[in-house]
Amino acid sequence: MKILLLVCCLLLTLLIRDSSAARAGGRGSKGKGSKFGSRMLTNIRHRNPASASYYDNKDGARIIKSSHFELDYLLGRKITFVCLAQGYPRPHITWFKDSIELYSHMFFQVHEWHMGNDTIKSKIK
Repeated sequence: MKILLLVCCLLLTLLIRDSSAARAGGRGSKGKGSKFGSRMLTNIRHRNPASASYYDNKDGARIIKSSHFELDYLLGRKITFVCLAQGYPRPHITWFKDSIELYSHMFFQVHEWHMGNDTIKSKIK
């Protein structure tokens, strides 16, 4: 009787684990309050002092919001990066991948919106 109970508990545990693993990759409900879905915007933290002094210059443009730039992504998945910058004169946003500038073409779509006199929003898909 104890063996049968143990086997049932193990099977139940395996079924629960498999069903939760199957749901992990699917689309779930995003809820009413979710503005960006799974793409959270974040502030940039600099990895070395040289980049911190360049980007945090008091007279330079400021990146207000940005996507997670230094993460690994799955090959073949569509990804979107967003950057919102403010400065006077209005800054220009340039996208790079592996130190190579990305231009808009059939595989990369770059969109830009001018917001007021000093702010620009850029999105790359």
